[in-house]
Parts: sequence; C-alpha cells; structure tokens
Amino acid sequence: MQQETCPYCNVHADEEQQIVLENETCYFIQKESEQQILQGSGLIIPKQHKQDVFELSDQEWKDSRELLMAARELLDRRYSPDGYSVGWNTGRAGGQSIFHAHLHVIPRFKDEPLAGKGIRYWIKQKENKRT
Repeated sequence: MQQETCPYCNVHADEEQQIVLENETCYFIQKESEQQILQGSGLIIPKQHKQDVFELSDQEWKDSRELLMAARELLDRRYSPDGYSVGWNTGRAGGQSIFHAHLHVIPRFKDEPLAGKGIRYWIKQKENKRT
C-alpha cells in the first residue's frame, strides 16, 4: 500500500478516527464505528509507515509497549474489562489487510457470546487444517 493511500499514514483524514494517546513514535487510535461491537477496541500504530511488526525500530517497539500499558490503564478505568485480546496480524495469510503495522488492543468481557474464545480459537478450527 502506498503511503499516500494508507489509512494509518493519513490518520487525520478519517473523521471517525480518534487519536486517543500518543508518544514520540506511535499512536493509540480508536474508530467510532468499531465501538458498537468491540467496545473500547483500538490500534497502536507507528507514526511512520512500517509494513509490519518486523519493520519496527527499537524505539517503536518501546513506544508500542508504553502505549499498550497506557491504553490498558485507560480502558480499565473506562470499561472495566474482564480480559484482553492483543495481537499483531502480519502478512495476508496472517490476517493483515492494511499493510501498515498495527497492534490490536481489544477489551474482552465475560458476558460476550464468545467470551473465553481468544485469537487462537479461530486458527485451531478443524476447517483451518492444511490439506
């Protein structure tokens, strides 16, 4: 994806997108429409275009962790989740659809219909077995 068309390189262009937290190299963003189902969910993204997690600099790694901890504190106060799903998708086969590194931060609640089903649940389904 070209940087000029990358939604995370142009985070200010989307009126629904909110920068909730930021530090030197990264943002924690949330999109209003995604709060309907995944309440409190957001993404940590580097400010500079990096295709995936493997391209992050040492400083971006450090700043991603810093924002993850700050986001957790904020989300704990606002929503009191019972857990979190946190993860990177890398490459098309890994589920990445926007090729700008982004860390999913998803609060989870015990009253969700799929409570207790984490990221690996979907990958471990019999239908996912290679042939």
